[in-house]
Amino acid sequence: MDKSLLIKTLLTGVATGALYWALFQNQEVVMHHFTRGGIYAALPVGTAFVFSVVHGAFASNLLSLAGIQAKVTPKRKPKPIAED
Repeated sequence: MDKSLLIKTLLTGVATGALYWALFQNQEVVMHHFTRGGIYAALPVGTAFVFSVVHGAFASNLLSLAGIQAKVTPKRKPKPIAED
């Protein structure tokens, strides 16, 4: 087992949990600001992006730690065009 991968997985898992905890603990403040409109409309998009990046890193590390890797298929060379 790769120790650095385990540490990355734990750190990103804790970061993911902390983000969700902070969001739900402050849901009244979040709703107040996110529903104001105008420039505040960027807040939900930015928040979703941050959650996506952090949670995606955690999920990727967790799957790698479990030994699950994406199947890589080699690219096929195009067939040469027959000349008449």
